Amino acid sequence: MAAPLYRDASAPVEARVRDLLARMTLREKAAQMAQIERGVASPRALAELGAGSVLNAGGSAPRERASPADWAAMVDGMQRHALASRLGVPILYGTDAVHGHNNVYGATVFPHNVGLGATRDAELARRIGEATALEVRATGIHWTFAPCVAVCRDPRWGRCYESYSEDPEIVRSLTTIVSGLQGQLPADHPHGYPFLASVRENVLACAKHFVGDGGTDKGLNEGNAICSYEDLEAIHMTPYPDCIAQGVATVMASYSKWNGEPLHSSRYLLTDVLKGKLGFKGFVISDWEGIDRLCEHRGSDYRYCISQSVNAGMDMIMIPHRFEKFLEDIVFLVETGEIPMSRIDDAVERILRVKFISGVFEHPFSDHSLLDIVGCKEHRLLAREAVRKSLVLLKNGKDQKAPFLPLSKNAKRILVSGTHADDIGYQCGGWTIAWHGDSGKITLGKMELCFAQTNICSYKFFRTSYILYFVLSSNCLT
Repeated sequence: MAAPLYRDASAPVEARVRDLLARMTLREKAAQMAQIERGVASPRALAELGAGSVLNAGGSAPRERASPADWAAMVDGMQRHALASRLGVPILYGTDAVHGHNNVYGATVFPHNVGLGATRDAELARRIGEATALEVRATGIHWTFAPCVAVCRDPRWGRCYESYSEDPEIVRSLTTIVSGLQGQLPADHPHGYPFLASVRENVLACAKHFVGDGGTDKGLNEGNAICSYEDLEAIHMTPYPDCIAQGVATVMASYSKWNGEPLHSSRYLLTDVLKGKLGFKGFVISDWEGIDRLCEHRGSDYRYCISQSVNAGMDMIMIPHRFEKFLEDIVFLVETGEIPMSRIDDAVERILRVKFISGVFEHPFSDHSLLDIVGCKEHRLLAREAVRKSLVLLKNGKDQKAPFLPLSKNAKRILVSGTHADDIGYQCGGWTIAWHGDSGKITLGKMELCFAQTNICSYKFFRTSYILYFVLSSNCLT
């Protein structure tokens, strides 16, 4: 008996999509639209129920200080269960590798987007994308929820550090990281069609958070962007056409609202604009429990949340925990006509398209030969270059004729002050091992302070806190 067409790697992607879609039951289609957290990705959820995707929350790992090999083993184990499902559809595993493979102990950590924005260096962003992709693929992971292309217009927004700039043109110029992550697009590639150059060296990217997340009133997180469509397009939407032109595979919807309408239920923005006007042919994913926020009391009417979001154009739901409830409710909504079957088919077509393009059907497991790349010297030197280029000197001392920097080679003592000066966790910021970041020696690596302690003849360090400490030594450069 001949193998089904969707198993034929030489067949056109769209033919494979149609063939597999025609073989799927409603429940199997619904399961492809579900992304679940690794903690609930049981053999039953993957093999019997056929979940389409898995992610790890920030700080969720196979074990404390899990090695890259631990991560690869975990993802491979999940993939084996997925391949044991009736149709053998592999999962896509996604993670927030937003400044390097930042969830993995020992991986290279790059500056956050606010630092990269200060470099104004599009080629550097692309190279960082390449390095990040290699480290992510080494752990068997196929997809990163990056880049964040928010245009932060109010510094009170707590996620400003995830934005390249308040200037949409600077943000647009640094979307080159998409080509670094996914690979260089061929000149004849169809516009808006998702792309991946190499299953071994590249990962699927995700432009986020569509749209206006950096422009909410008073900088309120998950707030309301109050502006005309013309301003929304000219400021906050500016980076998305460039991402789409580079073949970005996925787009994540924003928690925020636009003039009072939640993005997670905006048919106009998700379907008419993103998929229609901008020509995006990948799939749209919700944010973490994003659809639950469509109820006044979060998730209280889950069927309503699903109906509003899916009908608006949401293709995959980052559930992340109520998988079986999601399946039950979405099947009910289709069977009762509240969600048309055509909308389900469109969503699953988009998801399968990305899966076939990613090469995960042919290469479902990790490549152990890549493991030594994670945290390698070459990538750490690239991170060092990025840090160096991101530094902004506002004022170089009081006298231009006697600048403070560079420091005198004859300096005997240097005073370094500040609560974060000797804390690699604080210096790395959020999305580093834990979602909110953490203090202390949270990952491998050294700071300039270590060099100073080793090489300066006489050295004292003073920590600032709620209690005032006085400098007890003289002849210090401060």
